[in-house]
Amino acid sequence: MNQNIIELTGLTKKYGSFTAVDNLTLTVSRGEIFGLLGPNGAGKSTTILMMLGLTDPESGSVSVCGINSTNNPIGVKRKVGYLPEDVGFYDDLTGLENLVYTARLNSIPSGKAKKDAEQLLEMVGLADEKGKKTGKYSRGMRQRLGLADVLIKNPEVIILDEPTLGIDPKGVQEFLELIVRLSRQEGRTVLLSSHHLHQVQEICDRIGIFVGGRLIAEGDIQSLSRQLFSGEPVTIEAGISLPSMTGQVSTDATSMTERLKELINAIEGVLKTNLQDSVLLVGCTRDATEEIVKAIIGAGFGITHLSKKEYGLNDIYNRYFEGAENHE
Repeated sequence: MNQNIIELTGLTKKYGSFTAVDNLTLTVSRGEIFGLLGPNGAGKSTTILMMLGLTDPESGSVSVCGINSTNNPIGVKRKVGYLPEDVGFYDDLTGLENLVYTARLNSIPSGKAKKDAEQLLEMVGLADEKGKKTGKYSRGMRQRLGLADVLIKNPEVIILDEPTLGIDPKGVQEFLELIVRLSRQEGRTVLLSSHHLHQVQEICDRIGIFVGGRLIAEGDIQSLSRQLFSGEPVTIEAGISLPSMTGQVSTDATSMTERLKELINAIEGVLKTNLQDSVLLVGCTRDATEEIVKAIIGAGFGITHLSKKEYGLNDIYNRYFEGAENHE
């Protein structure tokens, strides 16, 4: 069984002479949280519109849940829940009434619609606000209600376009935790479009970086870090010191140093070791801090300081944009 629930192949969209999306090929697996990352105008929202069948591509194909979005947009909409950047509700209706209305539009019987709506309001933390008119909801409450509105038709895929704009930090954290639960516990596929790097890094299994309508990088953070930083996504720095010795200090120190390098180079994931002026730098494919500390002590050295540098999404993003002109 094909586990790719979203498949985009050679997708291109132009508005006059402007190319909004340029030859995009991308797959997203069932149950995955995938982040579309890039600045405003990078092509993320246009890509989403083509997935939903709300705009047609110039060329290429788009399949969501095995359905061609261009040929059968209604079929895709039955399978996909979409939360846009600005959520719209009937302000003179309560949160519960808005959800029941959406459920009835999706042919859910009235009794089930009310029951499902109340369960979802509980899930998103709005049970106590279900009787309040949505015109009096805060931005964060409207986003929570928007997620409930997306879930009311039990979609296989959830698409979120900048869902945390205008929400306070606590609300953002709660919203992201809810998204992760939906993916991990219920197996829903989530496509998150955002330019908030830390949010994408926190919850996404893989990311795609968009620049000027093109997908210039795709993968998980660890693999992208290896590609960009000489295969060394983790660098461990240790200050080391020799114990007090008498006699042939120079000879003993040289012997101990060589032994230390041998021990560290034998650690799985260690790629490079450099020792200069009592500072040891170790480039690794993984976090090998514990093994390195044991090797230093085992070789007879003391440790004066220890730090770890892991290249995160911010480093990856900035490195790609340093050379963005090479991708255009």
